[in-house]
This record gives sequence, C-alpha cells and structure tokens, in this order.
Amino acid sequence: MGSAPATTVREMWRAQRADGPAAVLAIGTANPAWCVTQEEFPDFYFRVTKSEHLTGLKDKFKRVCQKLGVQRRYLHHTEELLDAHPEFLDHASPSLDARLDIVKTAVPELAASASRKALAEWGRPATDITHLVVTTNSGAHIPGVDLRLVPLLGLRPSVRRTMLYLNGCFAGAAALRLAKDLAENNRGARVLGCIAHV
Repeated sequence: MGSAPATTVREMWRAQRADGPAAVLAIGTANPAWCVTQEEFPDFYFRVTKSEHLTGLKDKFKRVCQKLGVQRRYLHHTEELLDAHPEFLDHASPSLDARLDIVKTAVPELAASASRKALAEWGRPATDITHLVVTTNSGAHIPGVDLRLVPLLGLRPSVRRTMLYLNGCFAGAAALRLAKDLAENNRGARVLGCIAHV
C-alpha cells in the first residue's frame, strides 16, 4: 500500500478545517444567589469560622480585602449551609463527602444557568451545539458535569463532550484554548464552553 500524495492529505485536512478563525458568538454568566460585599466579607468569614476572637488576624484580613479591588463575592456556601454542616469548619471532622455532594448539584446548575444565557444570546437552538467543553475546580464526579449538562440544556445526546477537572486558576483559559482548537479544526463546529466553580 502506498501513502496518499501530500496534496491529497492536505486537501482532506483543509476540507475538515473551518474557513476562518474561531470567534466568541455569545457569553453567558451566572453567579450563586448569595452575595457578600467585600466590606462585609471579613466579618462574615470570622463569624462563620468562629474566629472573631482573633482580632489581630481579622484586622490584617480586612486590610488585605480592602486592597484586593474586589467589590463583592458571590458565595454558594451561605451561613445557613455552613450551620447545617458544622463538619466543614471542624478540621478534625471528615467533610469531603458532604462537600462533594453539594458540588455535584451546584456546579451543573450554575453552568446550566450561564449556558442558557449564552445560548439565548447566540439565538440558535441548543441542538446546534456540536461540542461541549466543561471545566471546574469544584470537585470531580463520574459521570461528570458535562454529561449532566446535556439534558439540562437540551443538547443532542451525540454532542462531543470534554471534561477538564482541577486545572486551578488556569481552568478557564484551558477550556477556551480547547474550544478554539475544536472550532478551528472541525468544519461547522459550534462549541459551548462552560467554566463553573462554587
């Protein structure tokens, strides 16, 4: 068997690629419902961690918060949730399973909320999405957030899914890089990227 001539391989490659560079066609964002201003955050944090007696540390923490430039924090972990799970604040108590149970539901809901906004802005049906790229630093589950998003968003069961777990602060950039590569190397690709953390 001989190999295909280079021109034939190159032509096949060109036929599979997009005609131009990838473009962001819509953006959707979502935040957890509970919001704490940066000014209130130190009081909240030291109250829920039962650390108000550490006044020197709290003063230092307040100074750090003032210099960050963050105006507000959207938190999934409300005071009520933390009260319901005292093991979250007790270093001697195992809490990983409880934390992962919360994340298992919260991350897909948050990702779906933002994705619905992006799909609405895009103006085409969710069934036109060909690829789904999802990333989160908030736990790892199998089946993953990507699979849970398919019915939540009404995506086709055959959508090509990629799940990226625990990429740290670089997670969003990694998802965007992968989405760009998929869009540019698959003619007709419509990639939905979801970056969700709680």
